[in-house]
Amino acid sequence: MKKYILLTTLSLATLGTAASHADEAAIKAEISKTMPSTKIESIKESPVKGVYEVSVDNALIYMSSDAHYAFQGHLIDIANKKDLTEEKLADVRKNAISKLGDKKIVFKAKIPKYTVSIFTDIDCGYCRKLHSEIDSYLAEGITIQYLFYPRAGKDSESYKKAVAVWCAKDRNAALTAAKKDQKIDMQTCENPVDEHMKLAEVFQVRGTPMIVTEKGNVYPGYVPAKELLEALKAENTPSK
Repeated sequence: MKKYILLTTLSLATLGTAASHADEAAIKAEISKTMPSTKIESIKESPVKGVYEVSVDNALIYMSSDAHYAFQGHLIDIANKKDLTEEKLADVRKNAISKLGDKKIVFKAKIPKYTVSIFTDIDCGYCRKLHSEIDSYLAEGITIQYLFYPRAGKDSESYKKAVAVWCAKDRNAALTAAKKDQKIDMQTCENPVDEHMKLAEVFQVRGTPMIVTEKGNVYPGYVPAKELLEALKAENTPSK
């Protein structure tokens, strides 16, 4: 998707009302003309008069009602110190990961309490550290779903290892071996690695590991099991 200039910080109210038919038609027509392969998921009014929130391809952009201008960034409610866009992006991430279905490598806790999805690079040091402690996460009731993000890019050694792991008969064992730098069968097959990488780019993953919770919130970098458990408890505790 094309990059757009960043939206300046604004004092805002609540997002949500559907677009008028005329404005929605104009926005759809412009996106269809300039970005024909882009899938529009929703068009809603933003708190800024004349500006619409448009959900496209697991991301959010903002467009003027006449569809002449588009920009990407975060809307901030200054008075309430709330990032309104981040709240919407959490839902986008959650839904996008859900749509992957079984295209993940899952290490399931015996008594699951929470599930996190982690973008991982087989050759990343902190990814290996996190995985070396996998039993600690599982013991805390945290199920881990791995998605691949080889940072060196397509056709790198890390990419080839990711494909080989996916194509292994026992993916979990192959991933553990690869993260220990043990030899694995470098086979190929139909795989979701490119799909994982595309999603990582949309999520603006800057490094690995990157942890995404069931609510779509992000914890960048390595987080120890007990610390992650406390964060997940807090995330799932209703605010008073």
